[in-house]
Amino acid sequence: MIVYFDPRQTLHAPLRELHNGEWVPYNEKPDRVKHIAGQFPALKVPVDHGMGPLLAVHDARYLEFLQTAHSQWLAAGRAGDAIGYTFPVVRRRIADLVRIDAKMGQFSFDASTPIAADTWSAAYWSAQSAVAAVAHVQETGARSAFALCRPPGHHAGRDYMGGYCYLNNAAIAARHAQQLGRKRVAILDIDYHHGNGTQDIFYEDPDVLFVSIHANPQTDYPFYWGHADERGAGDSNLNLPLPHGTEIDAYLKTLGIALEAISNWGADFLVLSFGADTFEDDPISNFRILHKDFATLSQAIAGLCLPTAIVMEGGYNVAALGDNVAAFIRAFD
Repeated sequence: MIVYFDPRQTLHAPLRELHNGEWVPYNEKPDRVKHIAGQFPALKVPVDHGMGPLLAVHDARYLEFLQTAHSQWLAAGRAGDAIGYTFPVVRRRIADLVRIDAKMGQFSFDASTPIAADTWSAAYWSAQSAVAAVAHVQETGARSAFALCRPPGHHAGRDYMGGYCYLNNAAIAARHAQQLGRKRVAILDIDYHHGNGTQDIFYEDPDVLFVSIHANPQTDYPFYWGHADERGAGDSNLNLPLPHGTEIDAYLKTLGIALEAISNWGADFLVLSFGADTFEDDPISNFRILHKDFATLSQAIAGLCLPTAIVMEGGYNVAALGDNVAAFIRAFD
């Protein structure tokens, strides 16, 4: 399987985040993607498709903010990474704000997603990797392609960042597949955490099916989205939350429900948001998926026999991450 990745995706390197009430070292570190990239010696740098695919998903004001936020932070006399501390919970609206602190809150929903000097460059090329994977599958007739995206994307909405995510790579991939002629695009998200940004982007769009298997949001981030009763326009949204301690047998049963929904919906293209943070030893997750299980999951999804762009999301056990991702990707074909 061809693997798309641009070295500039490693440049994003915030120092810390606010997690569970404490300042901690930033979890979504460059070493994550370096360990994965080391498993695939023939990486292909994506062609630059420009801003068009990003603008098909994200608000132009938000994209401008991402490109200028860190320089505005420095211009305000600040040091280090830009991070918000106030958020518009009630009557969130478009406002012509001046102060960078206000903009940080306006365009984000948490304090774990700082903007560093090279965040925009890394996020931009992460999105371009996703676009390239879709283009490869569509234009060559290949069964699948893997976008080694970093930073990840599925928590980012049309005009907000969060959960280490700035541009929604899976949503950008799905829209690009539509622009290239696909009519029924399904997104399957198997990251440990719910892809709230992806759900939000497509919630009123009956032409994109979003199916997510994730930790129960009553106990896990992002908390406010991912509940089973969130169905979207035309029932085009399916959330399948699972409890802490879920092992492979229960996961496969739920995956069967997800795959049946995608098949019955009549999808003609699949975007797979793949997170390896379902692994039993992931430091911020609570499922019990073993290394050997990743190949099993991959083969089950491949059984849909759909043209597929696989987009990398989470996974934070850096030592095991490369092996787990490689097991999944190599089993898909």
